[in-house]
Amino acid sequence: MTAQKNSFSVALFSVLFGLIIGAVIMLVFGYNPISGYVALLGSAFGSMQDIGSVLTQMTPLILTALGFTVAQTAGFFNIGLSGQALAGWVGAVWYALSFPDMPAYLMIPSALILGTGLGALASAIPGWLRAQFGASEVIVTIMMNYILLFLGNNILQNTMAKGIKDSAETTKQVGANASLQMKWLTDLTQGSSISAGIFIALLMIVVVWFIMTKTTLGFEIRAVGLNADAAKYAGMSAKRNAVVAMAISGGLAGLAGTIEGLGNYLNFFTQNGSPAIGFDGMAVALLGGGSYLGVLAAAAIFSVLKIGGLGMPMSSGVPFELVDIVTASIIFFVGASYLIQLIQKRVQAMDEKAAQTAAAKKAAKMVSATDKNQKGGE
Repeated sequence: MTAQKNSFSVALFSVLFGLIIGAVIMLVFGYNPISGYVALLGSAFGSMQDIGSVLTQMTPLILTALGFTVAQTAGFFNIGLSGQALAGWVGAVWYALSFPDMPAYLMIPSALILGTGLGALASAIPGWLRAQFGASEVIVTIMMNYILLFLGNNILQNTMAKGIKDSAETTKQVGANASLQMKWLTDLTQGSSISAGIFIALLMIVVVWFIMTKTTLGFEIRAVGLNADAAKYAGMSAKRNAVVAMAISGGLAGLAGTIEGLGNYLNFFTQNGSPAIGFDGMAVALLGGGSYLGVLAAAAIFSVLKIGGLGMPMSSGVPFELVDIVTASIIFFVGASYLIQLIQKRVQAMDEKAAQTAAAKKAAKMVSATDKNQKGGE
């Protein structure tokens, strides 16, 4: 309970300090921080379309953050979330465009399973290499990001059938049988690209929480993360759990990429770099502090900053890049949690000292009053 409270306070102070740094930078360069942040909130919540955009931005961040959290719980740093998301994105769109006549009730579940499976496979490989040979999953997943990036572009440009492409750089849009967009949601949010993916992401928060806290598999993954040797002594397979944890992590990232392909963009196009949702998802997970509800809140904060920041230049003249500074500052303070905890301890110590001093003064006054009463009685 104390650890969760500390994580929450660290996240809260990180966001606060990040916003303060953003305000200071605005002042230094002659901008009004109040109007800047008012413009940010107005751009994020000014209309139903803006709210829809925030929810669209949140969807993949929730899933990639959950993926990173699962791997971290097992003691691994999955830096390959971007590549794993890309694997799901490419595979799901390619599959959907290859079978345009498949009914939606078959297409959508199978495409989601395929994308999730491809992400899981892309992550299980580094997990297996770590388990079998002790290879660093950090290095392997970073390299896998590049492999999957160039492989995805090559599949688009040289392998996909010409009939499913608009050009060498982009595919056609998937049909209604594969789209996750829902008319009532689109109408409600005034034409935003929000899709059923947001409901899938929210459902996965519950599913992952249940698996990690209420099942034997989750217990074993947590045990391996806390102490692999003790878990092995207790009869748990550290190698198997390493591969399983990484596969679950990558599967969630692959699902995020699938939803981007079938729910947000509705196609696949040449990527100049690994999707940002992977790296942003890691930041969301760190800000969430290992809490599943924390992941939801952190994804909302990052999405509000991203979407709200787009309208800042027009409303207040503040450059959009300032949002990146605020985001980077938040991540910095999350990483420097020791500093925040040190400040908290200093403040707490000062409060305790002040309380002790006040109590001592009160006791002294009571003793003095007692002495006076006794002398008066004599």
